[in-house]
Amino acid sequence: MTAGLAVLETALGHAFADSGLLAEAVTHPSVAGVARTGSGPKPGLAYERLEFLGDRVLGLIVAEWLLERFPGEREGELARRHTVMVKRETLAEVARAIGLGDHLRLSPGERDGGGRVNRTILGDACEAVIGALYLDGGLEPARAFVRRAWAGHLDGAARLPAQDGKTRLQEWAQGQGKPLPVYEIIRRSGPAHEPEFEISVIVAGFPPAHGIGRTRRSAETEAALTLLRQAEDSNEGTKP
Repeated sequence: MTAGLAVLETALGHAFADSGLLAEAVTHPSVAGVARTGSGPKPGLAYERLEFLGDRVLGLIVAEWLLERFPGEREGELARRHTVMVKRETLAEVARAIGLGDHLRLSPGERDGGGRVNRTILGDACEAVIGALYLDGGLEPARAFVRRAWAGHLDGAARLPAQDGKTRLQEWAQGQGKPLPVYEIIRRSGPAHEPEFEISVIVAGFPPAHGIGRTRRSAETEAALTLLRQAEDSNEGTKP
């Protein structure tokens, strides 16, 4: 193993039994196809296959972690926090924090074009490294690295504001394969300086739900929450 990859091992907190996995995880497709020498990558392979695996491993680890951290939270809120934790920007931030860019094997063109700081490349390689950790040592070293490197991002996800009813209803409807909710003003009353709105919302397969509020937005939110409650009580579909 090269001295550079030994440094990366230290940052990852894992000594690789198969150093070729780590070499493969830091090899960009632009230099794939070179012959394997020593601890170099296998012929024709770059980090793409390990990236595919690492994406799934990261998703599992983060999902497990969120269930522990937020034991009473609904699926929709957990999913929103999960999205923040595994998005490309977060992966790139973690990659930068462990100095992953310094260890990437890039073609001269990619290197001269800023590949070592490119957000997409860093994110892809970070997922590949997680995949390599999993293949070399199983779930535990991958979990240990993710929980250590993502600790600050979990705290950030914990501070996310509560998701409003309209967004929850939209995401639930999409998850059920239904069209987006349709809102309609049923009634507007009261003086101009203090109006009151009554709004209905329809999602295919459910009766309309109504909400009343001092603003159109608040009435729509109330209608969305009402429909979500109705859907929970219904035997149709999955609970939102």
